[in-house]
Amino acid sequence: MSIPETNNQAYTYHPGELLPGLEGHISRGRFERVLRNGDFAVTAELAPPDSTDRNEVFEQAALFDGFVDAINATDGSGANCHMSSVVVCALLSYIGYSPIMQISCRDRNRIAIQGDLLGAGALSVCNVLALTGDDVSAGDHPEAKRVFDLDSISLITLIKQIRDEGSFLSGRTITNPPQMFVGTSINPFVPPVESRILQLEKKINAGADFIQTQYCFDMPMFKDFMSKAVDKGLTEKAFFLPGVGTLASARTARWIKNNVPGVHIPDSIFKRLEGAQDQKKEGQKICTELMQQVKEIEGVSGVHVMAYKQEECVAQMVQDSGVLGDRKPWSPKDEY
Repeated sequence: MSIPETNNQAYTYHPGELLPGLEGHISRGRFERVLRNGDFAVTAELAPPDSTDRNEVFEQAALFDGFVDAINATDGSGANCHMSSVVVCALLSYIGYSPIMQISCRDRNRIAIQGDLLGAGALSVCNVLALTGDDVSAGDHPEAKRVFDLDSISLITLIKQIRDEGSFLSGRTITNPPQMFVGTSINPFVPPVESRILQLEKKINAGADFIQTQYCFDMPMFKDFMSKAVDKGLTEKAFFLPGVGTLASARTARWIKNNVPGVHIPDSIFKRLEGAQDQKKEGQKICTELMQQVKEIEGVSGVHVMAYKQEECVAQMVQDSGVLGDRKPWSPKDEY
């Protein structure tokens, strides 16, 4: 059966309705289709600009053309202010990309979040990632008030209710609910692992369709985590995309380890970087190798590449890794 390209087509949705040509798909998005087709998916992260210039968004996204299936737009990551995730996603969706809108519980209450979800749906945003959010003490506005009206699990529940039941949390009916593919994050490296597996199970039971993880630099530790997830049947209920990243230097790696909550970098990574003549290239080589390794782990459906301030290297690393095989992800250039 031929599946129509639906990223920018308008449909009238009703709760539980199957889209034409997309039976078994929750959203109308390309990202979900890639995963359900059994292809190994690649996602990357776009840092929203400190600007109102939409061309800065388009220029960043273009760096991923032909190598990435979906692009995460962060929501005040690190508790720092940038262009809003919903606007970045609207801009990306407008020209055909498959964006993933991140929502942090830190900054908005349930009223604002539900409004953002409807607005994003109206702008053809098909994917959402539910996050608790970094604490304000980590960012450049430490005096900001924390909201945390919801946590990531209750946010997933909220999105699922809006999508599947067509109603707000108050019970009021939504006439045309957004059909979004719902994701969330997990950090496999915060001990004890058993607690992380329990947390993961709660998120999936709440309705998470896909999982993106924190940076995975310790493969033995991540393999153990995934083995437990497979044993509990969690990989049969959600798609797993472990996060990998490139490190510009040993100094950068040390700063991340000491300042970014939950990032675990083993000593072996520091030794490789410190022993390299070109530490930046060695960091990219490590990231490429990590992509190859995670693809071989049972239960993994894709990889999430994080290359903050090295976005221009993502395409080459993905190409060098060979994780896409012969498949070429959609690009705006394909339309012309």
